Amino acid sequence: MAVTHPDIVIRPMAAADLEQVIAIEQESFSLPWTADHFIDELNSPHSFPLAATGGDGSVVGFICPFLILDEGHILDVVVGSAHRGRGIGRLLTATALAMLRERGAVRVSLEVRVSNGAAITLYRRLGFVEAGRRKRYYENGEDALLMDITFG
Repeated sequence: MAVTHPDIVIRPMAAADLEQVIAIEQESFSLPWTADHFIDELNSPHSFPLAATGGDGSVVGFICPFLILDEGHILDVVVGSAHRGRGIGRLLTATALAMLRERGAVRVSLEVRVSNGAAITLYRRLGFVEAGRRKRYYENGEDALLMDITFG
């Protein structure tokens, strides 16, 4: 599942990226992750957060996948508002899926707001299927759609 983008580089997220990552997180969510949450992800032996950077090296998006035994999970996928609609979310997700598979994942899961049609469409195109629903999962009472993909 090779997905490329002419002016975007996907690389491991670093502590030096946190200011930009947190700014993107805060513009995207009413209850954003804190710096401590991202630091935990950077320091976890199970997580490997990735940053998408533009031609000038600035962070334009990120994804936080983790793997425990043979099960992967995607916690957070965000693209800065000025960069949405350019395929960066697809590139981040496809890269994380490829890395999870290479590391031995046989299944990967995620949650997504039922109102986030663009993300749901993206995940379906990448092979995710609906696996359930978490009622009132988000802070505003919105349901989460559970989706997963199994590698054959």
